[in-house]
Amino acid sequence: MRGNVAPAVFVPMAESAGLMGMLGRWVIEESCRVAASWRAMGLRMRVAVNISALQMQEEDLVDHIAQCLERHGLQPNRFTCEITESVAMQHTDTATATFERMRSLGLHVSIDDFGTGYSSLAALRRLPASELKVDRAFVADLEHSEDARSIAASIVSLGKALNLKVVAEGVETQGQCELLMLMGCDELQGFLFSKPISAEEMTGMINSGSADGPESLPFSESLFMSTRLSGL
Repeated sequence: MRGNVAPAVFVPMAESAGLMGMLGRWVIEESCRVAASWRAMGLRMRVAVNISALQMQEEDLVDHIAQCLERHGLQPNRFTCEITESVAMQHTDTATATFERMRSLGLHVSIDDFGTGYSSLAALRRLPASELKVDRAFVADLEHSEDARSIAASIVSLGKALNLKVVAEGVETQGQCELLMLMGCDELQGFLFSKPISAEEMTGMINSGSADGPESLPFSESLFMSTRLSGL
């Protein structure tokens, strides 16, 4: 037993073994199942799934997502497909068609690891994205690098100009948090708030009505109180 295996190790191994397609479909199905269980509790939590380069080349990817959503009674705008910038910029016919089908279905699309690829403004405008996620490499150096601060601030400004929500990933210190809030970043994620937890642990946190984290930070209730349904 190797315990927890980092995605950077696990994903290439799964791809080389030809298992990525099967695993990707299982993750989509399981995410929809968990989201449906939360909805049954009176919550409408958004779930996000990373979509790999191989999955973007599957002609029936969006059909599979649509079937899972219908099977579990979920709305497409509550399902986020996180696609890395490098994958999003692949201009193959299949990937382009997949993006168009995501747009038609009404899925919430997030461009992950932004700032590490080679996007053009024209390409970004054409993508059916709702948000950009600032790559953790820039967040890690925010407190020590003027270049990192300049790049992060530029990404936030770019996202705002394109009417996209901007999310910073890999936030681990209060200093990083404060700098990103000053830049106008919409959402933050990282170990400062929580390490990865299971769906069962998340359910327990919801039931307890608490979100553990640094008390000095201005947490909103967006993941908890405002997700409760009103007679739906």
